[in-house]
Amino acid sequence: MSRLIEVNNLSRWFGEHCAVDNLSFSLNKGEVLGFLGPNGAGKSTTMKMICGNLAPSLGEVKIGGYDIIEQPKLAKAELGFLAETPPLYPDLTVDEFLIYCAKLHGLRKASINKALNHSKEKCGLADMGKRLINNLSKGYQQRIGIAQAILHNPSVIILDEPTVGLDPIQILEIRQLIAELGQQHSVILSTHILPEVQQSCSRVQIIHHGKLVLNESTEGLSRRMSSSSLLLRTAQPADLAMLNNISHIHSIDELASNHYRVHHDQGINLAETLAKLVVNNAWGLLELSPEKHDMEHIFLSITQSTNNHE
Repeated sequence: MSRLIEVNNLSRWFGEHCAVDNLSFSLNKGEVLGFLGPNGAGKSTTMKMICGNLAPSLGEVKIGGYDIIEQPKLAKAELGFLAETPPLYPDLTVDEFLIYCAKLHGLRKASINKALNHSKEKCGLADMGKRLINNLSKGYQQRIGIAQAILHNPSVIILDEPTVGLDPIQILEIRQLIAELGQQHSVILSTHILPEVQQSCSRVQIIHHGKLVLNESTEGLSRRMSSSSLLLRTAQPADLAMLNNISHIHSIDELASNHYRVHHDQGINLAETLAKLVVNNAWGLLELSPEKHDMEHIFLSITQSTNNHE
């Protein structure tokens, strides 16, 4: 696979504050990377450094093999970017705006029409060329923003919160478009909407306090989310040997005093068996509940455990 983005040991300080701390990752053609992080995690700072709008204190960024600092013109030619609020001119028609953007990207006159038609077709704007941008819905305006980002056929497309403010149908359409773009380009999707990542991305990264705390494929995350466990809390200490003897139990984590996480086979309901064992042995059943393993739970558990270790 061709590596289209390389981020090596990237750091950025603002005075005494380290906003991004020794970040390294790469992205291949055909990958859609979900870039997640709580507010103040360093996500925007990282995006700005990748786009060449902010110089790193240390480290390097290469886009399509070109260093963003040493060869900015060549590197940025490989890059398409959509800000959270698309930078549109509402008094222009769709065609007028996209032709203007094509000239900014340095496209030659002879190739502008072909690029224009291709990006409109890709973004579902084929019949919208003569319409005033101001008269179009937010969903269509978002499509125009994506169209300008892909006009020059860049290797890498960076989308910052592309579905904010859209209605449910528009959100589904933009997610479908992102998935299609991922087949031909590398895409970084910066978002705080967790379902967006599950539905649009092939890989997920979580940044927290400037550090990369998760870098995993969505398949790996799906395995985490489909794992099965029960939370058990008892008044008296439970006999772990007796619990481990129950069939279909893999392992037991001791979380705190008389508080346990019981891992078991998927599709097996062990609640009744566990409850009987606890009651029969007079351990005092205080809690027995299935544990959530959705994307939100994983995100919170990772970021909270990072906080606790500081």
